[in-house]
This record gives sequence, structure tokens and C-alpha cells, in this order.
Amino acid sequence: MSRVGSVPPKNIPLAALALPVFLAALVLTGTARGSQLVDRNATDVHLQVNGKGQALITYRVGGRLRRVLGWGAMNARQPASTGKQVSFRLDYSGGWGTYHRRVWLTFADTCSRYSGPVLTNVVASCTAGDGSFWALQSWRVALPDLGFAPWLPTQRVPWLTLSHWSGETAELEAHTDWVYSGRFQQVFGRLTYQGRPVYGFGTTQLGSPTDKYGRLVFLDTLNAPKYGPGWRRENSFVTHKGTGVFCYGFFRFDPTAGGYATPPHWPRHHRRGPGVGKRYRLW
Repeated sequence: MSRVGSVPPKNIPLAALALPVFLAALVLTGTARGSQLVDRNATDVHLQVNGKGQALITYRVGGRLRRVLGWGAMNARQPASTGKQVSFRLDYSGGWGTYHRRVWLTFADTCSRYSGPVLTNVVASCTAGDGSFWALQSWRVALPDLGFAPWLPTQRVPWLTLSHWSGETAELEAHTDWVYSGRFQQVFGRLTYQGRPVYGFGTTQLGSPTDKYGRLVFLDTLNAPKYGPGWRRENSFVTHKGTGVFCYGFFRFDPTAGGYATPPHWPRHHRRGPGVGKRYRLW
């Protein structure tokens, strides 16, 4: 899997529109959407790392103790039409399936206080003995698009993700502006890693990446009058092939078309939005 690319939350100078854009700590890894998924709805999370580059993740789901041993990935590869992106190997028996012994009883932790870049949504992090960084983060990935409040338990559940990196982090640049002669607002920018664009080589009909180089950028909007108070998920999208650029317009959308999930009894072809808010958050 990869490396973490992270950008601390901050205001982006905007020339055309005085709406702040916040960038949540962005994680670049070997999966299409970001750092690699470990589990969902995890609590009481702990992270240890040994001298072999293996992470022991201990947590609970529904009160039940779980141990996961992860290894085999550090720093994302640059996009390439041939070859595979890096990814973690995850042993959900806590190492028993790999070593046929209770690895957690003798696991030699080398973690020291985390000294890497500022991250958001951090559950556990550390600087390993070799100087590399590890982080576990919690993300609300499954929130419904177009500002709908979650109506299913699975939409509310946080995802626990793992990352491992060294050196440079990724950069997510974002700005706001007007389009169509000032009739609509947009958010645009680009995603880069080590000065080179981040992108994939294909998507499904509905826009999901079909390879592990592609990544979804999630866009949240705050206090949008059409949606209600608080942060709401506006949408997600991939960066453009070859450039890492993205551009998203705040229009009125039909939630019953384009693969969106809708609450029960939502009227067919009843449009939603635009999701223009006081602030935007991209991750």
C-alpha cells in the first residue's frame, strides 16, 4: 500500500470567491479511494510497529476484540499503465495465519511519538524505529451524496484505514470560482505527489476508479441552505487522467439518475441542490 500524502486543514487563498476551502489530511495509498481499509466501526484502536515493518492493529468491533497484522507497503507508486500499485497484506488472525503462533504476545513495538506531518481524523499514529510513519484514520466514506442525511446504519459507520509512508506527502490544491458567466459556483484543483499528477486509467460508468492508481476525492459542504446545518457529503470524483486536475460544479442534480442513493420515497426526478455552502472540505 502506500504512503500518506497529507495536507493539514487550512484556508486556501481565493481570488474570485471568498469562500474558504479546507483540505483534510489526504492519504495516498494503494487503494482507489485512499488509505487501505482495515475494518468498519472500530473502537479502542491501538497501533504497534516492529522492526520488520509490520503493524499490529488491535481494536474492538461490537465489543469483540480483533487483531490484524499488516505489512508489505510503503509509499505509493507513480501512475503507470503497466504494473501494480502497492498494497498491504492484512492477516486478520493477528499473525496466527502467517506464523502459526500468537504473534501479539511477543510483538516488539518500536513506535515512538508521531513526528510526521499534521493529519486529520487520526485514531492512532507513530514514528517507527526506521523513521517511517504509520497512521490509522477514521473516515465517513459511505455518507450519501447530494447532502442527504444518512438513513441506513451502514452509511454512518466510520471506516478505519491504515497508511505507511516516508518522505514527501501528497498535495491537494483547491480553489473556488464562478462558471457559466457567474451563474454557478465550482471547486477546482489538482492532486499531486512528488510534483507529479495523481490519477488512474479508467472508471466505471458511474465514475468509480477501475484501477488502484485512481483515487476518489470527497467533497463535503458546510451549512448549505438546500441541505441543512452541519457538514454534508456533496459528492466524490476522480482526478483527470494525465493531469491530476479536478473540477466540480454546484448544480441541481437528479438523485434518481446517475447511480446516487436516495432515501425511501424520494420522488422520481425531483432535483436536489445546489449544495453551495459556507465552507468546503476536500479529502
